[in-house]
Amino acid sequence: MDHSSYRRILKSSALIGGSSVLNVLLGIVRTKVLAVLIGANGMGLFGALSSLTTLAGGIAGMGINASGIRQIAEAAGTSDQQGIARTAFVLRRTSLALGFVGMLGLLILCRPISKATFGDTSYAGAIALVSLAVLFTTVAAGEVALIQGLRRIRDLAALSVWSATLSTVVSLPIIYLFRERGIAPFLLAVSLLSIATSWWYARKVVEIDRTPLQAPAVWREAKALLGMGVVFMLSGLMGNGVAYLTRVIVIKQMGIEAAGLYQAAWTLSSVYVGFVLGAMGADYYPRLTTVARDNAEVNRLVSEQTEASLLMSLPGILGTLAFAPWVIHLLYSAAFEPAGDVLRWQILGTLGRVVSWPLGFVLLAKGRARSFLCTELASNVVHLGLIWLGLKWFGLSGLGMAFLGLYVFYGLLVLIVVRRLTGFRWTTSNLQLGGGALIATALVFLATGSGLPIGWGKAIGGLATGIAVIYAVSTLIRRAGYVGVGDAFLGIRNRIRVPHQ
Repeated sequence: MDHSSYRRILKSSALIGGSSVLNVLLGIVRTKVLAVLIGANGMGLFGALSSLTTLAGGIAGMGINASGIRQIAEAAGTSDQQGIARTAFVLRRTSLALGFVGMLGLLILCRPISKATFGDTSYAGAIALVSLAVLFTTVAAGEVALIQGLRRIRDLAALSVWSATLSTVVSLPIIYLFRERGIAPFLLAVSLLSIATSWWYARKVVEIDRTPLQAPAVWREAKALLGMGVVFMLSGLMGNGVAYLTRVIVIKQMGIEAAGLYQAAWTLSSVYVGFVLGAMGADYYPRLTTVARDNAEVNRLVSEQTEASLLMSLPGILGTLAFAPWVIHLLYSAAFEPAGDVLRWQILGTLGRVVSWPLGFVLLAKGRARSFLCTELASNVVHLGLIWLGLKWFGLSGLGMAFLGLYVFYGLLVLIVVRRLTGFRWTTSNLQLGGGALIATALVFLATGSGLPIGWGKAIGGLATGIAVIYAVSTLIRRAGYVGVGDAFLGIRNRIRVPHQ
């Protein structure tokens, strides 16, 4: 057993998960302050401008930050300094060029976009101002891709924390002073701070800028980045499109209140597991890319990541499922109680998401753009169909069932594709853990929704969660080669203190 591999997983999960927790807490603070200072109308404007900036940035970026991670990680895996230099040079220049194009496009179209979004052109000035945010976020994404591709996880976590902290401290006074008129400057300040922090950490990688580059090599690298990047962009647009269409369908069939309940359930189902998946994308994806040509090593990493992700996710999945009503009351209000039924089904789907994601990264690491895009397209089409049927047959709960159906379909599909590519098969340990997780989740699901007294359901769910915590912690400690919790804590802390270990 490779103890060092599990130790890397624990280190990246501790760093990225910890920074994600802080970001979530700061996000709650920002949202609360914004709600108090600018009210419902201001929050509506904030949401519209924020979504517009994200959409424009996603289109302008052409997905090259994600493809850049892969290219840099591949070169780093073979110690190809020329390849790292070439990719970094092209990534930075292309990000800058695409950012300018996105900014100009939003600037030119600010008046028709304002009219289409708000019904008049009164917000054209605000849209013109946030066009600068598109430039800044696109450039910042390129710098972050460089850091992530080189697997500088500590820098990546620190960058995330400082960006969120500075954004909160600097930008909130803008809202306090200018109220609704400060929303566009607020978004601009956040993007400016993101590029400043990403540049500060990316500048440490000084060695990559010293190798002379030839124009043909630069052009080939740009084509490779954009070719794979377009796939990432289309995948993102499909996902965002399904999310948007889901809300449109819900609003038309059940009203705006039902859309709010669905949003609450969606958010709660992804908060905890998002920490695990975020760490997976930050460290596992670059690691997998460096060994993408060695199928045996790829399969080993997939098996290890699947086991580690299940162990880290299962306690949170069971706990959320067991105490869903309390969580909803705590973070929202009693008015959101109907979201509990949707949440319960989505939690089942979340288990499938945790299992299938390590397989999905294989397609990206190997650069199988067509296979990746086809699996994404098929999954999104199936998801839309399940959403329509679920709403028609089961009402709001059908949305959660559709989410479960999505990851059952996606998991089987990507398993078939990856098996043909690498010959992958889950290990006995994977199957035993996965089977146990499925049984435990199904048990808590049935206990909390079978008509038993609420206290009994929570007691069963709490007991299952406690057992899962003990088993997960002890197994991860054993897999990583530590002796006890104290040794594991000291070991992870020491690894975090040593850069790039």
